[in-house]
Amino acid sequence: MKKIPKASPGKSFPLGATLYPEGCNFCLFTKNATAVELLLFDAAEGHSFPVHAFHLNPESNKTFYYWHIFIPGIREGQLYGWRVHGPFIPEEGYRFDPHKVLIDPYARAVAMETYDREAAILPGDNCARAIKSVVVGPNHYDWEDDRPIKHPFAKSVIYEMHLGGFTKHPSSGVREEWRGTFRGLIEKIPYLKKLGITAVELLPIQQFDPFDVPNKQLANYWGYSPLAFFAPHHAYASTPDPIGRINEFRDMVKALHKAGIEVILDVVFNHTAEGDENGPTLSLKGIENRAYYLLEKDNFHRFSNFSGTGNSLNANHSVVRRMILDCLKYWVSEMHVDGFRFDLASVLSRDENGKPVDNPPVLWSIESDPVLASTKIIAEAWDVHQYQMGSFIGDKWAEWNGQYRDDIRRFLKGDDGLAHKVSYRLSGSPDLFQQLVRDPNRSINFVTCHDGFTLNDLVSYNQKHNQANGEDNRDGANANFSWNCGVEGPADDPAVEQLRIRQIKNFLVLLMASQGTPMLLMGDEIRRTQQGNNNAYCQDNEMSWFNWNMVQENAELLEFVQRLIRFNLSDKFFQEEIYWNAPTHLTGTSCTFHGTKLYHPDWGHQSHSIAYTLDNKDYGHQLHVMINAYWEPLKFELPVGKTKWRRIIDTNVPGKESCLELGEAPVVKGKTTEVQARGVVVVFRKVKN
Repeated sequence: MKKIPKASPGKSFPLGATLYPEGCNFCLFTKNATAVELLLFDAAEGHSFPVHAFHLNPESNKTFYYWHIFIPGIREGQLYGWRVHGPFIPEEGYRFDPHKVLIDPYARAVAMETYDREAAILPGDNCARAIKSVVVGPNHYDWEDDRPIKHPFAKSVIYEMHLGGFTKHPSSGVREEWRGTFRGLIEKIPYLKKLGITAVELLPIQQFDPFDVPNKQLANYWGYSPLAFFAPHHAYASTPDPIGRINEFRDMVKALHKAGIEVILDVVFNHTAEGDENGPTLSLKGIENRAYYLLEKDNFHRFSNFSGTGNSLNANHSVVRRMILDCLKYWVSEMHVDGFRFDLASVLSRDENGKPVDNPPVLWSIESDPVLASTKIIAEAWDVHQYQMGSFIGDKWAEWNGQYRDDIRRFLKGDDGLAHKVSYRLSGSPDLFQQLVRDPNRSINFVTCHDGFTLNDLVSYNQKHNQANGEDNRDGANANFSWNCGVEGPADDPAVEQLRIRQIKNFLVLLMASQGTPMLLMGDEIRRTQQGNNNAYCQDNEMSWFNWNMVQENAELLEFVQRLIRFNLSDKFFQEEIYWNAPTHLTGTSCTFHGTKLYHPDWGHQSHSIAYTLDNKDYGHQLHVMINAYWEPLKFELPVGKTKWRRIIDTNVPGKESCLELGEAPVVKGKTTEVQARGVVVVFRKVKN
């Protein structure tokens, strides 16, 4: 664009860049700015410096707090940025800096080629090294007949995965230029389909800052450092074209949907990549700092840090709330995603003073929005200073059950005093969720997730080993409730390895045999290891990547997991509303708890065993689960009946015999069965009506 186009005032809605046949309308909210400039860049000239700068006239280009301009002749792919003038008075919360080129908060694509984070921190102009926003046109993508899948939670198994790490390893067999991309994931859909999962929960794929790390030799791998909420992350596309990235993401969603797999995005609306008062000015900080961020009540110079990352979004401010809702609806309507997992969702429950409120507007808006009505919404219901798990607002929200993770880990590790607590975890955590009008499947049960040890490392390390992060092993949680089975790290002793495999299977069986929605961490089915690193947020390398060589090396465990998932999704024992019908918790119409003796559960401090019977009257099936977390064999009584029990799972049996299809399962003889030390046995029978 060489010729200077003649601009007109434009209009105050929609926000962002909206393309029409005649040109483009640009609109930006900023309440306290004194002047606003729109810069246009030419990609062919390297977009270091603007080819045109439009100084918006507050008389004609401003409506209330909205600055706007219409420029004819603009086409899709046009690069642009904002400069916003105003007071720089940090002690009053104003951080305007006209030397910084700012990302449009509503940008649907960005150009990262010249980005330099340090230039956005240091004084002076950063135009040549700034991120540029990209104009995106109307959606003409051919979705074919794609529709939301709408798996109920009761019929869901979630697979938490890192999009890049899933195919980035050379062993993936994916073409080099497709590794670590949306296109690469498409290549591996057959693996996911065979595994049996029903949804992928993708770590952040919205544009994030890979340079937001303390150690500049490393990279922000996980992506919890958002830059542009509406834009797909540039490095996850096989094409350098910003518009092509959007359609490549859509291709992935459409392909997953064809395989019956939902797409859930891990979204980060609790903070941004702009950090604290010493961080860069990239977008919101320079547009309207006092509106977009929570500031310390008595010191507006400092950012409230409920996220633990330097700042916290002011999510219940009307402008921020609208941006969050607009963003979610965009990803559903235009990108066809099926749900969202909200990172540190409790930050979104705080008012503009940082105080938790009972009815936070943004959370209720998400709960009640008609566009989001059919989506899954999942909360990580805590932040640095509050823990709301089990008491999060609304009827729709599901929650990550961190208490499930901790109690199951401790029980199978052999800690005392856990039996009664674990009985609650197995039956949907009624002690945590019963006061809410939700079905038990809104408990998202997990033993491992991206944050912490992998399942293999949980049974291989007593201590974290995060030296590679460059923070002297200070980062990452110290309370892991892990047990290395006698040797720290890799072991040559076959007995140690057998015990570790058994413990892995124990965790997996309980996960799939618990009331609630199970979530499996990427690679746990093949013993993916991070060498004891429990905070691999900065390890974009083979430490974190899915090593596809391990699929063959751990084929027996993989088949075990596949069978578990198939069984979990077939007869649906674990999705009945057990605890609503069992106020005493010990006996009910669907679930009965035992100890080694029938109808006598042992909740004593020294108890390390639990048994329970699930009775699915609709199917005429019964399942009996016996858990021995003790270090010696225990004999369990079996419920009597007219039909024989068949053993479908025994984690002490090596190889494929540890998990059998129903037609292969042997009959259990006698009125008791012995469960070996640190083992789980599951038996099944059809009940004649």
